[in-house]
Amino acid sequence: MKKELFKSFVLFILFVFILPISAQTNLDTVKAQKFDTGKMWTFEDYPQEYIKSTYGFNASEDWLKKVRLSALIFGGGCTASFVSEDGLIMTNHHCVDGILEKVQKEGENIPKNGFFAPTLADERKVPNLTVSQLVLIEDVTAPVLEAMNSGNTDAEKIEKRTTKIKELETNYSKESGLNCRVMSLYNGGKFSLYGYKIYNDIRLVYSNERVVGLYGGDPDNFTYPRYDADFAFLRAYDEIGKPMKTENFFKFSPNGAADNELLFVVGNPGSTQRLKTVAQLEYYRDVVYRNSNFMLNRFFKIYDELIEEEPAKADEYRGQQFFIGNTAKVYKGTLEALQDPIFMARKRDFEKKLKNAVLAKPELMEKYGHLWDGIVQTRSEAKKFAFENAAFNISPRISPSYLALARKLIALATELKKSEADRGTDYKADKLEATINSLFPAQLNKSMDYKLTKLMADYMIMNIGKDHPLVKKMFNGFSGNAAADFALKNSSLTSKETVVELAKKDPDAILNSNDPFIYYVVYTQDKVKEFAAKSKEISTTEQALESQLGQVLFAVYGTSIPPDATFTLRISDGTMKGYNYNGTIAPTITTFYGLYDRYYSHKKQYPWDLPARWTKPAAEFNYSTPYNFISTNDIIGGNSGSAIINTKAEVVGAVFDGNIESFSGNFIYTTEANRTVSVASQGILEILKNITNAKRIAEELNLGKLP
Repeated sequence: MKKELFKSFVLFILFVFILPISAQTNLDTVKAQKFDTGKMWTFEDYPQEYIKSTYGFNASEDWLKKVRLSALIFGGGCTASFVSEDGLIMTNHHCVDGILEKVQKEGENIPKNGFFAPTLADERKVPNLTVSQLVLIEDVTAPVLEAMNSGNTDAEKIEKRTTKIKELETNYSKESGLNCRVMSLYNGGKFSLYGYKIYNDIRLVYSNERVVGLYGGDPDNFTYPRYDADFAFLRAYDEIGKPMKTENFFKFSPNGAADNELLFVVGNPGSTQRLKTVAQLEYYRDVVYRNSNFMLNRFFKIYDELIEEEPAKADEYRGQQFFIGNTAKVYKGTLEALQDPIFMARKRDFEKKLKNAVLAKPELMEKYGHLWDGIVQTRSEAKKFAFENAAFNISPRISPSYLALARKLIALATELKKSEADRGTDYKADKLEATINSLFPAQLNKSMDYKLTKLMADYMIMNIGKDHPLVKKMFNGFSGNAAADFALKNSSLTSKETVVELAKKDPDAILNSNDPFIYYVVYTQDKVKEFAAKSKEISTTEQALESQLGQVLFAVYGTSIPPDATFTLRISDGTMKGYNYNGTIAPTITTFYGLYDRYYSHKKQYPWDLPARWTKPAAEFNYSTPYNFISTNDIIGGNSGSAIINTKAEVVGAVFDGNIESFSGNFIYTTEANRTVSVASQGILEILKNITNAKRIAEELNLGKLP
């Protein structure tokens, strides 16, 4: 009897603690959750009743207008906000990090040492930087769908839709003087035209040192608890060079966010695929994210190897590696989420419910019942050549320099086959010698190129196998170091002398060369064009199907669910809330005590080192001040720099990240552990006043205007 009880106990432990949750769950019983499609609400369809019934807050039209006009698109990929009536703008440090060198003077190192303009006269104009303010919203669904539905074939439908959209954008831009764009929402179920006012004179006011703006580097990226000073300030100036006056801005809250308080993130989330079909998500999982995850994470590790080989260039390599690591983690996390059976079961249930709504109405069934099978077919067709296409289309950014050099040589050979009169300028007799001598790059990182050649081989083998003729020709079927050794041993492109020698041969000798990299380009170039044509045809068919599906989706759900993110302005609701992780509970806030613990616990070593002035803050500095905090707001890439505000439209923080548990947010929003991470307004003020001595900015934030 005791043996039987012991066996039962062992089986219980195995079932509860060892088997994954998905193995313990009947996936057929898994249901879609209320907010699987997220909380990224558009301003034109703000969910008044939901917010009122859930939180008791009734937003007025004036409140919504003020909030909308206070938010900005920053540059080409971030969000920002006006935070004073004198055009002061808040965004993230990581959104300005790439532009800091453009404004520094000789002898300065702003990325390393930070920047503060003591006076208005010291604020520095950032070249080629604009911010955009959404001032016009028009529903243009009817004319766009009317034009599209007048087409007979899929290609004609898409062409007519595109033509109508361009016409609307041109006409509205002309009439309003704004930069107008039509955005497809709900996968084509609705179309909104957005008109933006553009501000061109943007000047840097304040940025932290890179090490604190990106504190913890790649190891802490997307983790929580966090201790980042990821904020920066700029200012918009008017046409006559004065600080721009605006009635619409977010006043700064000195008290920050409180537990259970309704908070809104106001920003421009980049892109999500939450309304895609299961067939489309499976394709992303099996092809797109699989390949990107492999390539980017291997590329990231190459920099680790280079840093170990060349410690003198560690700072340079780390700077390049950080942003690769950011993207690599996103792809890895999203792929793992797409491989989660429970998440996918929730997506299948959502799709099943939408299908059932169509099947329940004969008129909808007859018109739209074929859509899901149609998209299954398009993805199946695309998958037939997806892996060869991936192997034949390796990104120039993640391939050895020899591949770019091979393309230059083939371009040279192609031009030389033409008559002198028909050649491009650089290939004519008087310039030909100079062109040939300039083919080989002035600087070549041979260690990097060796590692990238190895990566190229492994990536191709993953997609098309060792026995593919191209892999055999280039790498003799080898992988790893052996593949790189074989390719480089048999290449003429590893030195300037051999490149020039080859370039001076007959064009056919170049094109028929046995050089592995030249062979790769010659072998793949026609196939790449063929795949591109097939992809375009499939994409056109799928766009037409998806647009009809979007119309069905919008007809069934309306604006009770938000559309996918499109890098347009959204408002997302949430509250501060902890979550379970690593056997403990994540606190809703972190303080400066945690920052200094991180500094000392890691023995002051990169990426947890601190600038000198951060190690000796003013005597008034309060270590217990809230520094970073988490909330349940729904964000994605593009929200970086967004203001997180309370119901008084006061800034309580600057959004800068999601946690690792938020990676599934690309295709499904989960409420259990998905969190937004922000720099607390109290922490920002504490830094400005008692660490960096930027009291002028702290005072402007407190007053809401220039002191």
